[in-house]
Amino acid sequence: MTKNWAGNHEYAAARVQEPASVGELQDLVGSAERVRALGTRHSFTDVADTTGDLVSTAGLPVEIELDGDRQQVRVSGGVRYGDLAATLQERGWALATMASLPHISVAGAVATGTHGSGDRTGSLAAAVAGLDLVGADGALRSTRRGDDDFPGHVVSLGALGVATHVILDVEPTYDVRQDLYTDLPWDVAVAHFDELTSSAYSVSLFTDWSSGRVGQVWLKGRGDSAPPDLWGAPAATATLHMLSGADTAAVTRQGGVAGPWNRRLPHFRMEFTPSRGEELQSEYLVPRPQVGEAITRLRGLASLFEGLLQVTEVRTIAADDLWLSGAYGGDAVGLHFTWVRDVPGVYAVLPRIEEALLPLGARPHWGKCFLATAELLRPAYPRMGDFHDLAERLDPSHKFRNAFLERHLGLAL
Repeated sequence: MTKNWAGNHEYAAARVQEPASVGELQDLVGSAERVRALGTRHSFTDVADTTGDLVSTAGLPVEIELDGDRQQVRVSGGVRYGDLAATLQERGWALATMASLPHISVAGAVATGTHGSGDRTGSLAAAVAGLDLVGADGALRSTRRGDDDFPGHVVSLGALGVATHVILDVEPTYDVRQDLYTDLPWDVAVAHFDELTSSAYSVSLFTDWSSGRVGQVWLKGRGDSAPPDLWGAPAATATLHMLSGADTAAVTRQGGVAGPWNRRLPHFRMEFTPSRGEELQSEYLVPRPQVGEAITRLRGLASLFEGLLQVTEVRTIAADDLWLSGAYGGDAVGLHFTWVRDVPGVYAVLPRIEEALLPLGARPHWGKCFLATAELLRPAYPRMGDFHDLAERLDPSHKFRNAFLERHLGLAL
């Protein structure tokens, strides 16, 4: 049976279907008892699984329809962000943000709240202006920004249907330069956190928590202006990978050389295997006002991570109004853990991390490893009840439900 990208989850679905057209997808969804959409399999949990039919969106026709007047693009949900970005760049257009991996599918990344980085930049989902979905009855329906329940549709974890097309905001193309710095003390980083994260269009901080330092600072700036001095942190003199010993050929161009946005905003090149693959990931998005306390608490847990943690990345995300988004209602800071692929070991430390971060209002990334149940998460999502009502209305037979949605959202099977 099919496994996810990391190899830690084997899908329990009875069948994996690969429809070649939207009509075929409609027939499959309409006739299935239980069904879930399967994208590029980059989630680290059972979020996309089902006991019924998995329907892969990879075989659906690729459609990328640009509307320059509206500054929007309508794209097939199964298209990977890197492929979409290359097409947009060729036509003189761009997205406002990219995730670290360009290999992920548009619909899957949006549905799980995946993001890039930037104080004034929202998540990938924040750029969604419309969705076309196959509903539980197999019928096509559309929802657009401005509809009453549109904010409940975007980050929906596949609970409302299978996305055939996504409409995204675009803007004229731009260049980005990527400058790296090393060895910034955490005390300095926290004291100047707002200045640090606003010092470039996109900022990533990489740490092991135990050294007391931010090992690498990645600044991605629009245009070709050099970044400001970072309180004495030395500039990198060679290309760096955030994972110790990993192949630097896989990362995007560094060294302050400006280039097209789609070749700089992601951390990894589209033509290389992303990251290492044999890993697990977790992420918790904390309200921005709580970031200082969150960092202090994680530094206090550093001894627990020994032998498990490869690196943690800290990024910022602008607020949005999407009901199940990690940045709903306020700016957020993502605390992202890349672990070795030790499932028992990682899940043994997650309770301590959640004990530290959930009381601060942290929300887990829906596609990565976490434990918190619906009861614990409900206070962090003021519109959770509204999402339950929406899911019940659009899927009264619970066709799109699975164990993940029951466990973490409280949506009964």
